[in-house]
Amino acid sequence: MHMMLKKPAEFPIPETSPPVDQVGVIERCARFQTRSIKKGAKMQGLYMALSMIDLTTLEGMDTEGKVRQLCYKAQHLHDSFAGLPTVAAVCVYPNFARLAKQELKGSGIKVASVATAFPSGNSSLALKLEDVKLAIDGGADEVDMVISRGRFHQGDYTYVYDEIAAVKEACGTARLKVILETGELSTLDKVRRASDIAIAAGGDFIKTSTGKIQPAATLPVTLVMLEAIRDHFDRTGQMVGMKPAGGISKSKLALHYLIAVKETLGDAWLSPEWFRFGASSLANDVLMQVMKQSTGHYQSSDYFSQD
Repeated sequence: MHMMLKKPAEFPIPETSPPVDQVGVIERCARFQTRSIKKGAKMQGLYMALSMIDLTTLEGMDTEGKVRQLCYKAQHLHDSFAGLPTVAAVCVYPNFARLAKQELKGSGIKVASVATAFPSGNSSLALKLEDVKLAIDGGADEVDMVISRGRFHQGDYTYVYDEIAAVKEACGTARLKVILETGELSTLDKVRRASDIAIAAGGDFIKTSTGKIQPAATLPVTLVMLEAIRDHFDRTGQMVGMKPAGGISKSKLALHYLIAVKETLGDAWLSPEWFRFGASSLANDVLMQVMKQSTGHYQSSDYFSQD
């Protein structure tokens, strides 16, 4: 089947979304976690997970030195172990996008920047678009926007749709990831509704969380979002990416997510082009597991940067 990139706001806001079978979703996610993974497939999965990480620092105390260190780590995950992939991107605030772009030059690692009054989403559209412009002018390849969370909760879905479409237009050629902040949506039906709106409005990716509230990413929420992506692809032939973010720090859990992607969307989505993990500590655990699979023993966490 021919696969196309989405165009901004090409699809009208959906009037309704299909109901979600919560019991069925939970049962299916439980089955993902019982899959037996052979050693060869596990190593392949670990390398794949590593290549899909958006290495992230989004703290009020971020400094230029911390961003430089993160960019260095992204390019030197384990220099004594040959053949490792790099992470997909480094994710920072807009004021650090230019610095990250300089530090990552020639590496092939993308610069992602949060925007639109991250993490609250509470600001005027004009200021949000200025936020996006700051990121784009700094050289960001990708923008991670948070929706107007309050507007969604009060049922103003048209506003949310229009805002996403406006941000997508402001991104130009940069790809847009739309953060739904699923931990406060309370039901899987609302997760599905937010996913459908974000996709219709032009989001290149849909993303679970800012990482600032709990729960962040979960397998049931991710499965519902993957199903929204699948249904959109079945209707239109157009692919949308997925990014679970927050709370994914262990390799075993990351592999469960990859199983969910493979069984829901297929192999075409098993690449950094269409699937990402938003994480800060996952890379270290994946590296420890790679070393265990390769050498038969774990390396101490002292061998890995904590940034």
